[in-house]
Amino acid sequence: MSGIASVAGLLETARRTGRPLWQAIQMEDCARQEMTPEESWEKMRSMLDVMRKADSGYESARRSVSGLSGGDGGLMEDYTNSGRSISGPLLGGIVAAALRMGESNACMKRIVAAPTAGACGVLPAVVLPCGKAMGLEDPVLIEALYVAAGIGQVIAARASISGAECGCQAEIGTASAMAAAALVHMAGGTEEQAVNASALALKSLLGLVCDPVGGLVEVPCIKRNVLGAVNALTAAEMSLAGIKSRIPPDEVIDAMREVGEKMDPTLRETGQGGLAGTATGRKYGG
Repeated sequence: MSGIASVAGLLETARRTGRPLWQAIQMEDCARQEMTPEESWEKMRSMLDVMRKADSGYESARRSVSGLSGGDGGLMEDYTNSGRSISGPLLGGIVAAALRMGESNACMKRIVAAPTAGACGVLPAVVLPCGKAMGLEDPVLIEALYVAAGIGQVIAARASISGAECGCQAEIGTASAMAAAALVHMAGGTEEQAVNASALALKSLLGLVCDPVGGLVEVPCIKRNVLGAVNALTAAEMSLAGIKSRIPPDEVIDAMREVGEKMDPTLRETGQGGLAGTATGRKYGG
């Protein structure tokens, strides 16, 4: 699986085979999972469907068992629809979508771990609202999910997508990098712009700690999904404008791994440091 070891390898595989980046990633996936392109496509299409169903099936009145989360997605949607939103309907819709997905996860509803359950709100919060706003058909969105998956696979192989290993930069940061690359593809950007956007997104979240209050994937995790989604949007916009990351994607990923290895253990999903260690955080943690 030569293409999965690095972002540069993904691009080289695409160039060598004469395939678009998304299809080169699909071919790597087919080889790894021993399936046909049609089977792979159907699997990715089903993930898009699950994202949509999770979003449309959101229940604003529902609360998590802990009582720490629920309802915020509805509040944000109402505010955005009121016309009073500072950021406007698209950005407001992205924020609302990220909240809805994160809260659905906390309420034990079906979601797509992209790349993890704790970061499940980032990718759909970018792909679904932007795809609708841009008037894109499902095939383009599915291609974008392949691009996102390729970036996620490289980060998983080269560093980590685990908050316990490398902090939340490995979860929300990875999801944001995936979403940024996907959005560039959706916007018709080049493959180089797509991977450049992933670097811009990931390096902007280096050092993000994982400090879940009470050890639950709720506070501050759900709101960080919003951060990851909005960060992906800005990274994609910068890349499409021609702004480049001075540090190549693979080196950004390596830096993320290094930062994670140096991070204090209390800031890596133990629920002991950061916000979890505050007086209020300890109260919620029991």
